[in-house]
Amino acid sequence: MPSHQPRRALVIGSEGNIGVRLVEYLRLTGYEVLESDIRPAWREGYLMADINHPLDLLPAFDWKPDVVFLLAAAVGRMTCEQAASLAITTNLAGIANVLQLCRRSNSMCVNFSTSEVYGPSCAIMDDTVAMPQPNNRYGLSKWLAEQLVEYEVRNHGLRAITLRPCMIYDELETVGEHRSAMIRFASNLAQGRAINVHQGSARGWLHVTDACRAIEAAAHVPHYATINIGHPHIVPMLELARMIALELDVDPSLIRETELPPQMTLVKQPTLDRQKELLHVEPWIGLEEGVRRVCAQQRRLLAMEHVEVISNSTASAAAAML
Repeated sequence: MPSHQPRRALVIGSEGNIGVRLVEYLRLTGYEVLESDIRPAWREGYLMADINHPLDLLPAFDWKPDVVFLLAAAVGRMTCEQAASLAITTNLAGIANVLQLCRRSNSMCVNFSTSEVYGPSCAIMDDTVAMPQPNNRYGLSKWLAEQLVEYEVRNHGLRAITLRPCMIYDELETVGEHRSAMIRFASNLAQGRAINVHQGSARGWLHVTDACRAIEAAAHVPHYATINIGHPHIVPMLELARMIALELDVDPSLIRETELPPQMTLVKQPTLDRQKELLHVEPWIGLEEGVRRVCAQQRRLLAMEHVEVISNSTASAAAAML
């Protein structure tokens, strides 16, 4: 690793599920961190800004960050298809804005892409030789953004790394049907709702704490590279669903197999040699431990909802007696 340890980090997209945990990790490892996101907030060390409006980011870059972790984006296969203009604007023009600001402040950029860039035609998602052919607008916009990063590196001396994450999850991430399958499966099964599993699909699952180690390590790589980050243990999604059902002690008949929808990839199997050799990171948290954490959190959420319902019912009953 280079002897220089970057100490000032700007995290753009700090309010997202990964951004929140990355900020925590960076501070624990000695960084001075400035957070930025489009979400309204007012606190020390936070700047509200939209990467589509770069003037609002000027104070952050005047701060002269050593490294910029660029996590802000329009994300998700379905959301980027629905909000096509926003996806292209944010994931191309917005990224270009940040790259220009990085050049202006001589900051390194760790660009957060996605494994969706590969598309379904790459049987092995090889970050050294594969030619991506994305089959959805999310993957396409992020692939084109990677080309912008490489252009700035090649022609203008930008220091940068592109990371292609594959299935990062966190037991504390927000719940919703737009979230990862891990969280959706656990949330729905915990509440006794049926889930749909795509026949023949398979993924590896990287816990956010391992992902944060990899993201931070990218700031030390001296030359531009695209690097997959993920977990080498690839499991069928049906197996994952059954693991979650068993951990939650729910009826496995709630698991239903369906055909793969359009614009999805059946099996994601990334090569992870660069994660090990360039980032010096191998995952510490296995799938079994991750499933236990996710299911424990879903049980806690259900218990909190139950207590809230009882409290509201008690308060209503007391009010009725007045």
